[in-house]
Amino acid sequence: MGLGPQTSLDLTHVLYDDSSYFSLALALVTLSPILLMASTASNLFAIVDPVLYFQPAYAALAIQTREYIIIIMWAGQFAGEALNLVLKHAIRQERPSYSAAHGYGFPSSHSQYMGYFTTFLILHLYFRHRFASTGYSILDSAWRVAVYSALMAWAAIVAYSRYYLRYHSILQILWGLAIGMALGITVYAFCELIPRRRPNSIFGALKSYIVENPLSTWLQIRDGWGIWADGGREDEWLRWRKEWDKQRNANARIKTA
Repeated sequence: MGLGPQTSLDLTHVLYDDSSYFSLALALVTLSPILLMASTASNLFAIVDPVLYFQPAYAALAIQTREYIIIIMWAGQFAGEALNLVLKHAIRQERPSYSAAHGYGFPSSHSQYMGYFTTFLILHLYFRHRFASTGYSILDSAWRVAVYSALMAWAAIVAYSRYYLRYHSILQILWGLAIGMALGITVYAFCELIPRRRPNSIFGALKSYIVENPLSTWLQIRDGWGIWADGGREDEWLRWRKEWDKQRNANARIKTA
């Protein structure tokens, strides 16, 4: 591969071609989820694996929303990281000879992460989530396609960056994507799709227990998408708007008094 001298992207320590803006762009893209979602506390996870920078975003969402589906997605992501670690140490395939990175390279953990994240999220958006309608079915469908396409493009660019920046071979990346996608389908099917379609199955009973047990009740865990097609977003907004208007009207009366 004809890349020039490599340098380090500060804080993230991603090697890229210092003479190429395209290489710098891919260095940012390869860790774009970190830049979008990371928190200061996530620096502790970098000791283990930079990919674990993602996890604080899940933690924040889980604590804020208490949503079953987000907690399950988070748990599946952790399971994927554990699986990746096991596979790397079981297969022990080195990274490409031209790579300056250390450690085993099969499968690519970043590609696996994005494969899982994208697959799980698209399945959830397709099967369970209702986007706000524009009133035009063509525009609504186009918006859905745009969201799905953006998620897949994000995963593809991150995966490509791992090849371009010389961290993994093509096969290591493709296997990472495939394993992540398979894991995403498996977790979503057994934890959400099957329980929804077959509530009396063992998976349906397990989901009900997860949501209804005393600890979950105390933590106020909920399955918003089990009740509302949008997870309760519109209902919460209407409740907020009602209180907002009431507050504004009260303030207006005080001013005119």
